[in-house]
Amino acid sequence: QVQLVESGGGLVQPGGSLRLSCVASGSLFGISAMGWYRQAPGKQRELVASITAGGTADYVEAVKGRFTISRDNGKNTVYLQMNSLKPEDTAVYYCKLSLWRINYWGQGTQVTVSS
Repeated sequence: QVQLVESGGGLVQPGGSLRLSCVASGSLFGISAMGWYRQAPGKQRELVASITAGGTADYVEAVKGRFTISRDNGKNTVYLQMNSLKPEDTAVYYCKLSLWRINYWGQGTQVTVSS
C-alpha cells in the first residue's frame, strides 16, 4: 500500500508563489509516474502537471510557463513549483502515483490565491 502526503498549500496573493510537496511511502516511487491534479469548488478534478519515472514533464496549457513539476527519487518526493499565481488557480491540489494501472491519491492541500 502506498501513502501520499501533500504539503505546502496556503493563502497567497495574486502574482505570488508556492511550492507543493508530495512524499510517497514505500519503495515504488522511483518507477512510478506522478501527477498533480486540482479541484476547484463545483468543478471536476483536472490534471495540472505530470512527470514520468524517467523525468519527462507535461503540463496543462493554463499553467505552462508558470508551474514546474520535478521529482527527487532519493526523497520519494514530487514537487510543484507554482509561480505567478492567479485567482483561478485556487483549488485543492492532489498528487497521484500511477503504477501498473493502479492509482494512489493523497489527501490534498488547499491553495487559495486572493488579495
